[in-house]
Amino acid sequence: MITQSQEKYRPLYHFTPQQGWINDPNGLVYFNDEYHLFFQYHPDGTVWGPMHWGHAISSDLVNWQEQPIALAPDEHGTIFSGSAVVDWHDTTGFFNGQSGLVAIFTHHDHNYELDHIQQRQSLAYSHDAGRTWIKYEGNPVLEHDELIDFRDPKVFWHQETARWIMILACGQTVHLYGSPNLKEWTFLSEFGDGIGSHAGVWECPDLFPLMVDGDAATTKWVMLVSIGSSDDFIEGSRTQYFMGEFDGVTFTPDDSSQEIRWLDYGRDHYAGVCWSDIPVEDGRRICIGWMSNWKYANLTPTEQWRGAMSIPREITLEQRAQGITLIQRPVQEINTMRSPIVALENTTIAEVQAKLASLQMDSYEIQITADIKSTFALQLRASSSQDQVTVVGYEGDASEVYIDRSHSGDHTFHQDFAGRHTAKVDHNLSTIELQIYVDRSSIEVFANDGQVAMTDLIFPDHDAQGLGIQSPDQHLPLSSFHIYQFMSS
Repeated sequence: MITQSQEKYRPLYHFTPQQGWINDPNGLVYFNDEYHLFFQYHPDGTVWGPMHWGHAISSDLVNWQEQPIALAPDEHGTIFSGSAVVDWHDTTGFFNGQSGLVAIFTHHDHNYELDHIQQRQSLAYSHDAGRTWIKYEGNPVLEHDELIDFRDPKVFWHQETARWIMILACGQTVHLYGSPNLKEWTFLSEFGDGIGSHAGVWECPDLFPLMVDGDAATTKWVMLVSIGSSDDFIEGSRTQYFMGEFDGVTFTPDDSSQEIRWLDYGRDHYAGVCWSDIPVEDGRRICIGWMSNWKYANLTPTEQWRGAMSIPREITLEQRAQGITLIQRPVQEINTMRSPIVALENTTIAEVQAKLASLQMDSYEIQITADIKSTFALQLRASSSQDQVTVVGYEGDASEVYIDRSHSGDHTFHQDFAGRHTAKVDHNLSTIELQIYVDRSSIEVFANDGQVAMTDLIFPDHDAQGLGIQSPDQHLPLSSFHIYQFMSS
């Protein structure tokens, strides 16, 4: 019998369901020392189908225990994306004066009387820390007479106005609503006309404050908005972000938001949203995304399961040379799963080549630091014949980091899968630093201490485990080169 760890393409350290299809992460909430990850789930197939909320719990963001299905379709429709919060002061009246978890989600169904799809917002609540859920008898709590795309509520408590705020995807914009109790909602404002990318339908928004360089006196609000796939754009689905101010009613973007900016410059990080209710003493804003793309999500060559989540990332705002910059770093907890294999300081390309020649690995992290003007390319998940290889590299002349998966393995399932994806980095720095996370079917790259993130799926053969490095200059100096191997938990 083949175990999960032996399944072809099954990741070693990224969350996947035991079986079935997953897409958007939902209901990310921290409560009673547990991280909850809910997700769009079709338990009876490996393609998108009737949506449920699947559920997994972790104490450390790394080791996840899958739970029974949290929310299943009912008379109001299937269960689309949404969020979860801790109702600390029982504003809903669901908890007899105590605290508890409330899920806010989209019911999706076909209104046959009007002959159109309808999407409405509903509630469920849990008295047992998320193990079981009761749907509110007054569902739905928010609907719209005209909008068909009316989904993916992300809710948070806004202390300054003492009410709940909901940000909701509405076709090509987002709407903001306010409520004292999660049950009764008032329209506040709309955002999105004439700004950002509109290459696809807007989905899975998030809105949250972040201090700049950890200084509470300088705080910006960040809005994440994912855009769905369109046949007109080869990139498919991606996530953009805006920065600005939020006064409890209206989000006002700053000047930098006139430029389209992507959360991730690869092709496989979508619907990223953040955990709510992480303790103040922790202080982190942690995000996770679905590692796939609607261009080919239903076609990727896995068998018992389809879909995986990214490494959880801590999001910060930092003042860099180019201005206030959104920074993403893998959560520190991921380090508990790895062990050092190679550690070289003040080395050269030739010396690293010699070290890599005998290595065969499928799940690992590489850290490399070099002069900002360097050019080099890492060959990852390479077959002995080199007919399969994924290349991650940096070109100093262009100040550009890239992932090339043109020959990474199976790409026959979609014409747009193979390709080379790039991102610019700050050329004013003295060094280029790359953190590269390789798993059995994915690569995540973080450049210059989180300035750039790139995520791509790959589907190499199991025995394509070779590593290499190349440069036009075999004597190119490298400040450091480290490899860590990931072990199963």
